Amino acid sequence: MRRSALINEQTFIKAEVWVVAGRPRGIDDATILRAAVDVMGRTGPAKLTLALLAREVGLVPGTLVQRFGSKRGLLLALAEHTAKDACALYEGVRAEHDSPLAALGALVVETWAAATSPEAFANHLAFLCADLDDTQFRDCALVSQQAQSHWIGELLDRAKDARELGPDTDTTALAATVQAATLGVAVLWAVDRQGALAERQRAALDAVLAPHRPAQ
Repeated sequence: MRRSALINEQTFIKAEVWVVAGRPRGIDDATILRAAVDVMGRTGPAKLTLALLAREVGLVPGTLVQRFGSKRGLLLALAEHTAKDACALYEGVRAEHDSPLAALGALVVETWAAATSPEAFANHLAFLCADLDDTQFRDCALVSQQAQSHWIGELLDRAKDARELGPDTDTTALAATVQAATLGVAVLWAVDRQGALAERQRAALDAVLAPHRPAQ
């Protein structure tokens, strides 16, 4: 998920004479991080500020500084949270679907559920690109990518055992193809803006899986 380089938020907050508040009850870090994902989709890296995020959740920027230290600290917390959430996302789709391939379709769609529009996808992708210049953020992105690859492979293995895929299917190679195809079609969607992202990703997934399905 999608971060930018460190900017001097402390100076901005002092210039605006914000009052630093204590930690309000009822607004936990998870709520703030979820709100950050929404704001990131609307603003992109250049326009995201702690002041904007604070208004989104009904806090003052000083409270976010107390919790996360800076904008970079908040975005790093989000990156770490996203990496840890990969397992929870997998467990959720597995619990909701008896079919491993149905679970895989849900996993692919839910991974980019925050991209509610082509503009939002482009903004989140811009954060991801910015991450690659920062070792800590890149490490978190790599953990997320590797976790997704692992769980895609796990579902493909389950599909193979359930005979939803042919017995000779190379699930390791297929997992890499699934990742590439479903992310690639999202980039194409951001450019051509045709249809809904979930529909495009499911269609790409079906096309990739079709040669490996057993003959009826």
